[in-house]
Amino acid sequence: MPILSTTDLNVSRLCLGGNVFGWTADEDQSFAVLDAYVDAGGNFLDTADVYSAWADGNSGGESETIIGRWLARRTDRDRIVVATKVGMLAGFNNQKRDTVLASAERSLKRLGVDHIDLYYNHLDDPNTPLEETLAAYDQLVRDGKVRHIAASNFSAARLQQALEIQEREGFAKFVALQPEYNLVSRAQFEGELQETVAKHNLATVPYWSLAKGFLTGKYRPGVEVRSARATAASKYLDEHGLQVLEVLDELAETHETTVASVALAWLAQQPTVAAPIASARTLEQLSDLVPLLTLELSQAEVDRLSAI
Repeated sequence: MPILSTTDLNVSRLCLGGNVFGWTADEDQSFAVLDAYVDAGGNFLDTADVYSAWADGNSGGESETIIGRWLARRTDRDRIVVATKVGMLAGFNNQKRDTVLASAERSLKRLGVDHIDLYYNHLDDPNTPLEETLAAYDQLVRDGKVRHIAASNFSAARLQQALEIQEREGFAKFVALQPEYNLVSRAQFEGELQETVAKHNLATVPYWSLAKGFLTGKYRPGVEVRSARATAASKYLDEHGLQVLEVLDELAETHETTVASVALAWLAQQPTVAAPIASARTLEQLSDLVPLLTLELSQAEVDRLSAI
């Protein structure tokens, strides 16, 4: 397993997203997916305090709670790398010192653990001084409640500024960035942001790695897909998206694997990327993802997809 940036965290090539736990997957379904993921060789889980507040009857923390109950059943907690986030849950949707510290305590309780392996600043907060925010994350690391910290949804300029403050003040440093990045959504990350990540030796852990499901290959012209994400995924059904699917289909056949795993392999083989995040609410969906754990594309295949 690769080591995440400069840390001692050994993570699998596929990071399992927990956004569906407590939303489209109930606890039993979630446990089944989590067990199968670990049995296949995975060990990297991604969640957030806001998951899944958008579902009817939810208020946030449902995903963390399910993962916590699942962890309590296992004897291999130390090999499971758990990442969670703060900053987008109503009432805790800022990066003030008190919010960061209180949210970490709430996440620790829901997860049933004594430390969080990777704690993300979920969303940059321009209304709170970065010095205040970063001092709070540093305190969590010094107190042993968080092992490593990371950023999500930061611009290149703000990420650079944060890293400079951390260096100047001797604070714990970000070790990773979680941006939106996939085969059909590249412009926001590639360029200045990717260069900043590389310059500071950060790891990239992309979300929406399958473009909200589009890169699974199930969305095709004239095909109706019943999914909570169908509307968002279908927006990629344009000329460019269809060209991408055509090459993914060919490479999936060549490697005797799934379209989703080829799309994820392209992403995993991009500079700075450590582990793409993808979620599954069923064992069938998970089976489309786990080939990534061992799939390697040739450089010519990576270049062919990149050139579309």
